[in-house]
Amino acid sequence: MNVLAIIGILVQGDCCTTGLNAILSDFGGYIVARTGVPYRSAGKNVISVIIDAPADKINALSGKLGKLQGISAKTVTLAKPRESQGEIK
Repeated sequence: MNVLAIIGILVQGDCCTTGLNAILSDFGGYIVARTGVPYRSAGKNVISVIIDAPADKINALSGKLGKLQGISAKTVTLAKPRESQGEIK
């Protein structure tokens, strides 16, 4: 069963964008949306990733992000609603 998750990523400057982008590309088939905002006055970049994937894939992505120096990532997950449950309110 797939899980819907949001991963919030804080990047210290441009320290590891190459590694970060490579990891996100590896999981690109599961990524629904990705937004990035430079927070120049704080010297950080803020990225949010929405992912729809099996829990083990989400855990693998979070684990790989956590190993990158200069990166802080947190994941929030929800079980994906079944089609028969209707509209989400």
